[in-house]
Amino acid sequence: MTVHEAQQQLLTSLYELYDNREAANIADWVMEHVTGMRKIDRIMHKQSPMAPERLAQLEQYTRELLAHKPVQYVLHEAWFCGMPFYVDENVLIPRPETEELVEWVVAEAGNTQSILDIGTGSGCIPVSLKKKLPQVKVYSCDVSSPALMVAAKNAAAQNITVHFIQADFLDESTWPRLPSVDIIVSNPPYIPHHNQLSMLPNVLAYEPHLALFVPNEDPLVFYDAIARFAQQRLLPGGSIFAEIHEDLGEQTKTLFESKGFVAEVKKDFQGKYRMVKAGK
Repeated sequence: MTVHEAQQQLLTSLYELYDNREAANIADWVMEHVTGMRKIDRIMHKQSPMAPERLAQLEQYTRELLAHKPVQYVLHEAWFCGMPFYVDENVLIPRPETEELVEWVVAEAGNTQSILDIGTGSGCIPVSLKKKLPQVKVYSCDVSSPALMVAAKNAAAQNITVHFIQADFLDESTWPRLPSVDIIVSNPPYIPHHNQLSMLPNVLAYEPHLALFVPNEDPLVFYDAIARFAQQRLLPGGSIFAEIHEDLGEQTKTLFESKGFVAEVKKDFQGKYRMVKAGK
């Protein structure tokens, strides 16, 4: 089978699950991983035969994709802020809108000396912040030991230092492990459990529910904890930046205001209120 034939076969399979554009993007990404060739090189060598071991790898990837496994988990790679991140099913796949949260923090950082990220996951937020603000000391905490291992791997791949801390942030007895800082940033769990009914099967089946969902009756539980922690540990003049549920922007803003903060919500590139900033 030639390179061209293999790509066409993959595309045909992906059309069962994705629209034409997304299928083409996934096929290009997978073929680049399997062959080691960029798109232009695959076009120039489209009649080249596929090695048996590469065909076997492609067949395995195709089976996983047809089982609704996200391509990022299949390839163990997701791109964020222009950098490749290792991902597996212990961490959420980084989203483009979260890049906007990072850029907001960078734009407002000023003379910031320290940042604490709450909810490490893949490490995409703290690693990107350290890369963009190398003079800043960056800390990050997560309840999940496997997630922290993934994040440490990503920090090492970028040759930067982030101070990772294992802590259940909803358990106040763990707060003494965490530093006082100039900026707190977080993309915490914020999706009420009842929203599962409208979510894609690849998200529900593969992404870690611990990092996604919160109780229906208390969807702002993490923001409440962040606000209370900040009352104690945010340094004078400091700020909180967090990603939020698009339907809970006003409630999240009100929560921070009720704790004595001045808060504002911000729209993402799709025009949805997906970020909040709070400060004294």
